[in-house]
Amino acid sequence: MSHWQRTVQVFLILLVLGGVFPNQAQQRPNILFAIADDWGFGHASAYGCKWVNTPAFDRVAREGLLFTRAYTPNAKCAPSRAILLTGRNSWQLEEAANHIPFFPAKFKTWVESLGDHGYFTGFTAKGWGPGVANDPNGRPRQMTGKPFNQRKVQGPTSGIEGNDYAENFTDFLNAAPKDTPWSFWYGATEPHRAYEYGSGVTKGGKKLSDIDRVPAFWPDNDTVRNDLLDYAFEVEHFDRHLGRMLVLLEQRGLLENTIVIVTSDHGMPFPRAKGQAYEFSNHVPLAVMWKRGIKAAGRTIEDYVSFTDLAPTLIELAGLKWNETGLQPTIGRSLNAIFNSTKAGRVIPARDHVLIGKERHDVGAPNDVGYPIRGIVKDDVLYLRNYEIDRWPVGNPETGYLNCDAGATKTNILQLRRSGGETRFWQLSFGKRPSEELYDLKRDPDCVQNLANNPKYQVHKRKLSTQMTRELKAQGDPRLFGKGYLFDQYLYANPEQRNFYERFMRGEKVKANWVNESDFEKEPIK
Repeated sequence: MSHWQRTVQVFLILLVLGGVFPNQAQQRPNILFAIADDWGFGHASAYGCKWVNTPAFDRVAREGLLFTRAYTPNAKCAPSRAILLTGRNSWQLEEAANHIPFFPAKFKTWVESLGDHGYFTGFTAKGWGPGVANDPNGRPRQMTGKPFNQRKVQGPTSGIEGNDYAENFTDFLNAAPKDTPWSFWYGATEPHRAYEYGSGVTKGGKKLSDIDRVPAFWPDNDTVRNDLLDYAFEVEHFDRHLGRMLVLLEQRGLLENTIVIVTSDHGMPFPRAKGQAYEFSNHVPLAVMWKRGIKAAGRTIEDYVSFTDLAPTLIELAGLKWNETGLQPTIGRSLNAIFNSTKAGRVIPARDHVLIGKERHDVGAPNDVGYPIRGIVKDDVLYLRNYEIDRWPVGNPETGYLNCDAGATKTNILQLRRSGGETRFWQLSFGKRPSEELYDLKRDPDCVQNLANNPKYQVHKRKLSTQMTRELKAQGDPRLFGKGYLFDQYLYANPEQRNFYERFMRGEKVKANWVNESDFEKEPIK
């Protein structure tokens, strides 16, 4: 064998072993995962919204893909983030189905797995939570990577925390080893409440008339419109930092091979949205850009996408097989086929539905029970099954409806009812519900016309109910096997929140700093 032949043979062997190029790891894509806190679907200029200006999100959509049917299966911070980090629905995650849980050690996250396979991982501000996540030895886990939170700045309003997210991202990039792929989780705390009332007008330069439509489940008045514009101002704060991050990636020549995913954990922190299971609860914004990997950029994708799909997508694009990650089995499906397509609209016909649901969220119900729901969204129809209709869906009135954050809109709806005025808004937001709900999302995106008892929809309702039940059983949902009580038995990770209702009713001083004193009802409501 000649010297040249031996050289070629060695080269081929090294190529198979992956050791030819010392910077081969650089070919694996970097990941910038940007997730807002409580940002609802449609509230971006890329979706045609006139009162929320989001140039950075719009750029990601324009130079990548804009998704119009992306859903979180559970519209609350901790369970929603658990889903997208593991690729499993919340009813497959034991304690992590609940809000403020102990996160089971056996459920690994895709960020942890990428860290085990050569990625440099980090995050700023809000990662997974709220709750407690420890390894089997009791040590805190880095669920979304190493924290980068040193940079602070004065927030533009009293309600916006002073996190300089973009500068923290700069620190992360400076710390990343050369020729090593990285994953950064940009976890903003906006537009989570509380808001500085009137800031959208006084500091954002907005006008109440900018809002073209107030949802039918809230009163259309100046109070609600101001609340919406304050929320918009905080969405734009999140977007400005995203824009700075995109510029930084360009300056460093990293944007070409960085997957940029921009989304939110669930809907807006308003009544009948966050924490519930309606269209305003689970439907989230989503745009993805990857200049090196997405074909035919600028497409709008109408396929149904679930947060369970994000983990398998990123694991695949990082060059890993699911069975080598240490993650539990997933029912999610990689989005790579959509990335590699050139089609717009509905790309994959089988992506015609998503499952949604919830168990226990915030405190405030007797015996720490939740309000269990399961649902299916298919071809613009939403079917919901409420399992415990004698319970209050947003928490008990006497403890302040604690599964709805304090805010001007909530207070306004409560005041209307107490003053003997309009009660319809209170009923839609806080009142008890029937066992089944059905909504035509094309005609009624606000979900205020329940068609569950309409004779014209009975066949459709049965089909959706049957499909939902079949899939939930296949996924091992305990509630479908008579074991839904398990979710109520799991402890809140924060001891101060256990048995909140009983302690409150005994007159103890208990903390619920996310609601106002005026939220608590003075007289019982039946």
